[in-house]
Amino acid sequence: MTLPTTARRHGLLALSIACALSLPLGAHAQSTTKSAKSSTREQQLEKRVNQLEQELAELKAMIQEQKTATTQATQTAQQAQATAVQAQSTAQATSTKVEAAPKPQFTTAPGLSVALHGFIDATVFGQNRTFSNYGNGQNAELPAPPTAANKANGYTGSLSGADIRNTRFWLDFTGAKLNEDWNGSGRIEMDFFGGNNGTGAYAQQQPIPRLRQAYMDITNPTWGTTVRIGQMWDLMFPLENTPTSLSHIAFPLGYGAGIVGWRYPGVIVMQDLNHGSEGIKWRFDFAVLEGNWSGPANEAGTSNINYLNAGAAHFKPQLEARLHAQGSDWLAYLSAHYSQVDLHGVGDIVAKPRRDNLQSIGYDLGGQWKPGPWTLKGLVYSGKALAEIFGAMSQFGNIKESGGFVQAGYNFTPKWSVNAFYAAARPNHNDVVAWTTTSPVAGTALLRNDMSALSLQYASGNYELGVEWLYDNLHYQVGSAGANQRVSGNQVSFSGMYKF
Repeated sequence: MTLPTTARRHGLLALSIACALSLPLGAHAQSTTKSAKSSTREQQLEKRVNQLEQELAELKAMIQEQKTATTQATQTAQQAQATAVQAQSTAQATSTKVEAAPKPQFTTAPGLSVALHGFIDATVFGQNRTFSNYGNGQNAELPAPPTAANKANGYTGSLSGADIRNTRFWLDFTGAKLNEDWNGSGRIEMDFFGGNNGTGAYAQQQPIPRLRQAYMDITNPTWGTTVRIGQMWDLMFPLENTPTSLSHIAFPLGYGAGIVGWRYPGVIVMQDLNHGSEGIKWRFDFAVLEGNWSGPANEAGTSNINYLNAGAAHFKPQLEARLHAQGSDWLAYLSAHYSQVDLHGVGDIVAKPRRDNLQSIGYDLGGQWKPGPWTLKGLVYSGKALAEIFGAMSQFGNIKESGGFVQAGYNFTPKWSVNAFYAAARPNHNDVVAWTTTSPVAGTALLRNDMSALSLQYASGNYELGVEWLYDNLHYQVGSAGANQRVSGNQVSFSGMYKF
């Protein structure tokens, strides 16, 4: 029994030892398996950690960018606030300075406003003939008939030069009130055709200003009535449709040789006939103006000075009327003129004049139409003894006449335009000869005149530039028995204008 028991014990002991010995191996195997699994998981964890670190870095960068942007925005806001504060301080300081500054020296009556307007006009010109009656340059109208000496030596009177006398300015006054129903306004207008400062070497560069217009308006806006008092254009002058030109402004193209009219002191009443209504605007004007004529002279041997002339004797006025109509792109008018001239003069200094008096009568019909890019202007007139308003080429006498002008302008772009002009004056031949050539010294009778002009103009803003060609053909006669002769003249000019 002992042996088997011992063997059994030994077997158990051996088994125990074997098991003991196998435990490390199993543990090692288990450890190896666990180690492999752990390594794979660590790699996964490490990869995930790296990914998170990368995302964290990106998040930090984004946060940093946001912080930078916020800082910049804060700085910008602070700078803007500082600038605003500084601007406000500057404005307050400027306001304080302005309030402390002295008042402007150019003032007028309380409640009135003054506006200064005008233009600067300069012309460079060349002529192949001297122009007479009115002058050369910007007031050239009629070529001068050559004298016998001119014909003998072949002199034509060609000349060139520069002229700025068209330059003009005016002051408009508004805001005055006569009472609750009548408002007031006025204008003073001047240019530089008053002559030259003396006759010396530098006189041509010193033109003297002249008063063109000076009038007051009293207006009733409810009635559509305006009363104009002062010196202004008479009703025969085409003030609303004068020929377009940059060189001939104060003396328009055709003036005295197709266009009549002049400025006089007096009163003009303008009444709207359909005030406040739609459609065509109708107006009736009536004028009472100072009389005028050339001579006779006073005892001192001068004329037209200090009211000592025939037209102003006993203040025999010029009476004129005009009916005016205007639509959206056109206007038209019909005017009439009448005056009586006493040829004895002030104080009857001419005992036996050719006639005791003259009846000055005239009519004109004119208008303007603007169809699209075109501008069409014109008038016709007829009458007698109209020299007091520049009729008959300023030849004074009982001279019947007719004349007129037409002009067509086309704007081929908003800034570029071309204008074609024609004017004619047709005084009665026998009347002109009778009233201009019967003095002791044989005079020159201007018998008829034709004027043509072509211009190209560019306008931009306040500026205008233009080139113009003028051609005039004059028929004349020297002495009562002289032959009918002709003289022509050309003028080419370049002009620039600045309006203000």
